[in-house]
Amino acid sequence: MQRISIRNGFLSLFAVLSFSFSLPASADLLDYFRSGSTSTSTSGTTTTSGSTSTTSTATTTYSVSSQTVTYTPTNWSQQLQGDLYLPSNNVAARPVVLLLHGGAWQRGDKSSYAGLGKSLASRGYAAFAINYRFAPGSTYPAQLVDMQQAVRFLQANASKYRLDMNRLATWGYSAGGHLAALLAVQPASDIPPVRVTIAGGAPSDLTAPEARDASSVKIFMGGSYAQIPALYAQASPRVQVRTGMSPTFLYHGTTDTTVPYVQSENFAKTLQAASVPVELVRLDGLDHSQASGATAKYRDKAFAFLDRHIGGGAGLTSGSTTSDTTTGTTTGTTSGTTTGTTSGTTTGTTTTTSGTSTGGTTTTTSGTTTTSSTSTYQVLKSFLSR
Repeated sequence: MQRISIRNGFLSLFAVLSFSFSLPASADLLDYFRSGSTSTSTSGTTTTSGSTSTTSTATTTYSVSSQTVTYTPTNWSQQLQGDLYLPSNNVAARPVVLLLHGGAWQRGDKSSYAGLGKSLASRGYAAFAINYRFAPGSTYPAQLVDMQQAVRFLQANASKYRLDMNRLATWGYSAGGHLAALLAVQPASDIPPVRVTIAGGAPSDLTAPEARDASSVKIFMGGSYAQIPALYAQASPRVQVRTGMSPTFLYHGTTDTTVPYVQSENFAKTLQAASVPVELVRLDGLDHSQASGATAKYRDKAFAFLDRHIGGGAGLTSGSTTSDTTTGTTTGTTSGTTTGTTSGTTTGTTTTTSGTSTGGTTTTTSGTTTTSSTSTYQVLKSFLSR
């Protein structure tokens, strides 16, 4: 009798809650809590150097506007354009991400980063995807000079577009990843420094044997390593690493034969030795093109890295998990909803990180770890069945 009385009291309480908070009727409560259960699966290995902290946040999404602008002055050898993606938020100044496409420094277009530009802007960042001059017509350092000019343009128009140039990041893949890292190690004296670098599949050391003999590198450099070794070193982000550089996020496929994985692995080690915060996402079994397209394996981690270092609250609010849906329109409108209660079992690769803000120790745990948790649904079902 006592157990039945407790059970009836429990149901009476839920009847009140259902009325007060518009929950489903008590008969549907099990289905309601069941629908809130989720299962998440992740893969890949992450190596992290430096101090990190994890905060449970939800992403507030914004509608996005875009415009194409010419960022070079009229006397430039080639008129170059960029696509600027801006969020609808009303903050005084937004962090900025410069997007650099790949293509062996010889081809490609800013439009390849339209999706990423809209995603970043929907999170509260301004994103600027640019075209730059190509080899062999324009060899190094033409591309570096173009990037520096793009930053000058953004700086000159910071008030117009409400940009915070003290929170500047670069992001690129392959040749674009090389350029993203290159701007971080070679800023011009009249532009703000890069605060965060995100580089995927990037040739970071052109002096290394696996890079210097590649035909695309010779074309980009305008000569062989034997002819211009000092210039190769100057164009190599890994060789130019120094203490105080921007935090760097790297991702790379382990079976990449176009740009071998060892390029990012050695870059990460050099950054760590210089006490630069670095995170390397190892994309096991993926080649150069596969790694580029495997956004589910690295993009959320890259976003979290950005948020941690320059997000500064842009587009972020405390709360529960948000599920986002992006519409592919010119304005890139993004909306999000929060549904149910998140619980259940999470399966994936666990990375353990220890260290300090000066670099610290890198520890990578490979394999799969399964963490089980009892959901609200399971508890409720067990209680009501007594």
